[in-house]
Amino acid sequence: MTEQVKKELEEFLALQEEQGLLKRERVLEGSQNRSILVDGKPVLNFCANNYLGLSDNKEVIQAAKDAMDRWGYGLSSVRFICGTQQIHKELERRISSFLRTDDTILFSSCFDANGALFEPLLGEEDAVISDELNHASIIDGIRLCKAQRLRYKHSDMESLKSCLEESKQSRRRLIATDGVFSMDGDIARLKEICALAKQYDALVMVDDSHATGYLGKTGRGTVELCGVEGQVDLITTTFGKACGGASGGCISGNQLLIDLYRQRARPYLFSNTLAPAICGGTLKVLDLLEAGNPFKEITLSNAHYFRSEMEKAGFDLVKGETAIVPVMVYDEPKAVALADRLLQAGIYVIGFCYPVVPKGKARIRVQLSATHTKADVDRAVQAFVTEGRKMGLI
Repeated sequence: MTEQVKKELEEFLALQEEQGLLKRERVLEGSQNRSILVDGKPVLNFCANNYLGLSDNKEVIQAAKDAMDRWGYGLSSVRFICGTQQIHKELERRISSFLRTDDTILFSSCFDANGALFEPLLGEEDAVISDELNHASIIDGIRLCKAQRLRYKHSDMESLKSCLEESKQSRRRLIATDGVFSMDGDIARLKEICALAKQYDALVMVDDSHATGYLGKTGRGTVELCGVEGQVDLITTTFGKACGGASGGCISGNQLLIDLYRQRARPYLFSNTLAPAICGGTLKVLDLLEAGNPFKEITLSNAHYFRSEMEKAGFDLVKGETAIVPVMVYDEPKAVALADRLLQAGIYVIGFCYPVVPKGKARIRVQLSATHTKADVDRAVQAFVTEGRKMGLI
């Protein structure tokens, strides 16, 4: 490393520290659960994507162990060489059945799935139209393709319509949106998006990572919740949140599109196969979801209760109906400081600041789980109230 580069990086990190924005990893001393051990102290976890509480579910863990015993630790290969086992095809079949799509293709993460989605489908003569608050993986995936790029204002259908009008000479147009927006926790207006797509002959993709498993009548996500099954061409989602919390993701949708990705998706062609243990664990998660999924109602009930109690206490929350409840602080150092105070009070949360959220929109994103009890939620609310008052936030 040159002295100049070293100096620049040291200055950058020092500035992050000075502004209270330096991200530090807190080390968990056990498995992911409602109560976790940090620095030898048990704290209640309110910031995991573990919406259904399945991250340390004994049946899921056993299924992963069984898969490893039968299929091995890893494949040391990509799918089209010698990296496809029966368990991979079975998982693709089961996901397709669960999401009610034609076919599914697996990736090591949903970030990779979104990285794979755009470039094979869209060229210079095409256009991709993206919600301005879409996840970083969608943004990065779009950057990899040569299509014209248009952004519409968040969940603003008139803005989306303007983008569709502007791109009407394109060969293909794809509307890209999160199902649930990860930082705000709000739900995309999929019924209206699909109606506009039909009117303007556009394709639709939805990243349902923060919805699959617990939203919709049977947990099939925002596509089910919004009543647009069969109208969304491509669904990407993860197994790393509600569906077990480990890793892995997929693209699911129209058969011809999935066939295209098997031929041209670079993360599929050049990246190792999903580990068999992940496949086995995810198959067990699907068993649990299809057996009635008693977890999702608890998750949403916990979220509703937390939201109502925090609003009564005077906190400024982003409106929503999901398990994500953003508590707005706005000031970056204060958001980080509040999270640190809450940790000392036994509540594990994280302050989110730029570049994860826009400048001036710092917050603590609270995420509820089916494993939280009413007493847990009450304790979290009381800690927010106590520390929030000390900091003059309420």
